[in-house]
Amino acid sequence: MAQVDPFIGRDILNGQFQILQKIGSGGMGAVYKALQPQMNRMVGVKILHPKLTGRKDLASRFRREARAMSHLTHPNTVKVFLYGELDDGSLYIVMEFLEGKNLNQSVRAEGPFPVPRALAVMIPVCGALEEAHRLGIVHRDLKPENIFLCQSGGMKDFPKVLDFGLAKVTEREMRPGSVILTQEGMVFGTPEFMSPEQAQGKTLTPASDQYSLAIILYEVLTGKLPFEGKSAMDFLAFHVTAKPIPLSERVPGKTFPPLLDRIIEKALSKKIEDRFGSVAELAAALQAVLDGKNDLPRSMAPPPVAPAPDPSRPEASTPALPMAPETMPEVPTSSTGMLVAVAAAFLVVGVGLTMLVMHFLK
Repeated sequence: MAQVDPFIGRDILNGQFQILQKIGSGGMGAVYKALQPQMNRMVGVKILHPKLTGRKDLASRFRREARAMSHLTHPNTVKVFLYGELDDGSLYIVMEFLEGKNLNQSVRAEGPFPVPRALAVMIPVCGALEEAHRLGIVHRDLKPENIFLCQSGGMKDFPKVLDFGLAKVTEREMRPGSVILTQEGMVFGTPEFMSPEQAQGKTLTPASDQYSLAIILYEVLTGKLPFEGKSAMDFLAFHVTAKPIPLSERVPGKTFPPLLDRIIEKALSKKIEDRFGSVAELAAALQAVLDGKNDLPRSMAPPPVAPAPDPSRPEASTPALPMAPETMPEVPTSSTGMLVAVAAAFLVVGVGLTMLVMHFLK
């Protein structure tokens, strides 16, 4: 006989919310659909498993998720209304209720997305992450399950970024006494979507989220990952050492715009400095593909490389400088030099006029 969930049918927070049904569960807790009578709306309530509330590390992680998400206001980040502790000690987060499917469910049900649809989803996701990064928050667990597609204002495929449970929050955002859960040298997250630095337990920056977004986009477009791994350890190793399979080579007979290939390759660079400068830059690059362009925006394009000198040519080692005519005076380039030049010119003219007048007076 299945065990009855003790929260279903229960009123919490002095009747503010009535829990109706469970809509999801995970390792840390469950998510319920609940009615908020005073606002006449449905909400989602995430509750940490009661048996885990005694674990200080997990309780701190749960509070950090709530605190991180409560600071975010981007329309493509799920909204948090309330968070705290129930009378029985259970920790909760009240958030907006979403109807739809996550990105993983959508791709499995419908197959890989066409390029325009995939980019129309990922560009707003970049916007949501950019806000988080500006506030000092790195998500650290981006995967298709944490991008939810719903309808909003009549718009289909409106993405919402979920689950900041592994988010790295800057120390100024943490309450006094919070436990720093993910210290350097510890690996957390989902192996298939980890950045090379995350797989090695290094300190993470927003560039790590960018790498994960590129993996997600790759899978949404192809239905496959950029590495042929069979285990979590395989993927961890591949992220660090292996070259990703080029996007246009992943599915036989399927090609993509060349610019999109280059964007994915850049965002999946092993070195942080070789990726885009921010997820906002990544979004601008994806928008260029959506607009039918063949090149990156000028601000992101690499500077032109000067051709190497040909050692067989005599002038290659000592380039000749153009010679000015002997009668042409040198023109100073500084503002002081210009003033001196102008003054000298007036002096020459003045002397000439004086000599002319003296000539006529003779």
